[in-house]
Amino acid sequence: MSHRPPSHLPGRRSVLRGSLAASAAVALPATLGSAPAFALSGRPKAGWGVQTGDVTAHSGLVWVRSDRPARMIVETSATESFRNPSRWHGPLLDSGTDFTGTTRLRGLPPGEQIHYRVLLADPDDPRRTGEPVTGTFRTTPVKRRDGVRFVWSGDLAGQGWGINPDFGGYRIFDAMGALDPDFFLFSGDTIYADGPIAATAKLPDGSVWRNITTEEKAKVAESLAEFRGNFRYNLLDEHLRKFNARVPSIVQWDDHEVINNWYPGEILTDARYTEKSVDVLASRARQAFGEYFPISTLRPGARDGRVHRVLRHGPLLDVFVLDMRTYRNANSAGTQTTDPQGILGAEQLEWLKHELSRSRAAWKVIASDMPLGLVVPDTGDGRPNIEAVAQGDPGAPLGRELQIAELLRFIKHRRITGTVWLTADVHYTSAQHYQPSRAAFTDFEPFWEFVSGPLNAGAFPANALDNTFGPERVFVKAPTTANVSPAGGYQFFGEVDIDGDSGELTVRLREQDGTVLFTQVLQPGRVGQ
Repeated sequence: MSHRPPSHLPGRRSVLRGSLAASAAVALPATLGSAPAFALSGRPKAGWGVQTGDVTAHSGLVWVRSDRPARMIVETSATESFRNPSRWHGPLLDSGTDFTGTTRLRGLPPGEQIHYRVLLADPDDPRRTGEPVTGTFRTTPVKRRDGVRFVWSGDLAGQGWGINPDFGGYRIFDAMGALDPDFFLFSGDTIYADGPIAATAKLPDGSVWRNITTEEKAKVAESLAEFRGNFRYNLLDEHLRKFNARVPSIVQWDDHEVINNWYPGEILTDARYTEKSVDVLASRARQAFGEYFPISTLRPGARDGRVHRVLRHGPLLDVFVLDMRTYRNANSAGTQTTDPQGILGAEQLEWLKHELSRSRAAWKVIASDMPLGLVVPDTGDGRPNIEAVAQGDPGAPLGRELQIAELLRFIKHRRITGTVWLTADVHYTSAQHYQPSRAAFTDFEPFWEFVSGPLNAGAFPANALDNTFGPERVFVKAPTTANVSPAGGYQFFGEVDIDGDSGELTVRLREQDGTVLFTQVLQPGRVGQ
């Protein structure tokens, strides 16, 4: 198998030792994430680590957060010694962005390991810089033989299960990092803004789950400061910070970045909220989301501030990141016979069709923040509404299924091959094969959908299937009771490995410790697999 030149690995691992030591040397604030608690004497500090995102063959975004106003500076090198580094002058980090910022690195060599370090300089005295924080990432290859490996999952710190030092914190990130992936596809529910985290929670055996807590996680997020505090909370975990320093991310959002099962225009009846407009909450959440993740389309000056985008990873892979929140219609029973808005909105659907038709990659991964054929209910207002696509009627497409049927028909008639759907959201892991011979709607080619997650959240029983698109559940691992804590298991991530020689795509569904539960190998260019 040809995944990447083996010479990359030793240098990468050795630089990680230096990176983690540097990260450990930068102490977190005493109040676990609250910026005003820093003693502002001395030099700027970057206690929340570094991240990279939306990496291409020649560019990448580097993220950092300071404890005070500072000028962001990034240095890059082909080696961990940082001899003769290139220097990139980034933005001034101030309270307008919660002291976060990204710097775009350009002109990088393709398919190479890039070592970087971030320095924070005093705006009044640029010679005064804090301790550098280092990281590394690989740029996208331009040669097919290099292969691609990535991991995906979602759903972090949900249902009140936060960072528990007794449990080992977010240790699933160690297992993902051990695979040396090219990137991490973070498939939504990156925070639980609607899920306060208490200091303790009772487990079924009578023992106690103990959470690290912060002021911002003591209630549902409504203000911009509270949304920002939710993102900071996750960065208190050392496993996540170490992972971020060595694995680039491709991030999308779902509902819990705002509130459970939200849709545009919704007016809340939840008594916990004084701000009842979901549109107002979503605007604040989107700002914090763009501040705390390195996302190319949400950077200052980006064209339209959208979440959906396509990331091209060489000749083998394109990743189409969907946004099933911003443009959806209101949740309903899903029985409409016409539904032009659907779950993607008309404009995003046309964008997706256009980008799929122009893709020349062997594999087109559609990163969907919600599953297609799993029935995900929304009974929050007491009515049997539908939260995702499938509405439980196994017949011809209705409601949001109409838009998915249009997309699947387009893929078939344009002879677009190599589409694979990846998602999270439902808090278990499974593999579904969609086949027209089993379906009520038949005008599409067979395809696979793989589900993974949660990362550190409650696990739930498997959802029912809807036969409109003929899904068959080939594999599933899920609990039989609701909201099983991370201590009870059922925490999952997925791995995708594309071989550079054969072009084969292998999906492995893995448990929290990296144990492989299920493997499926797909052949490039083959219809009907």
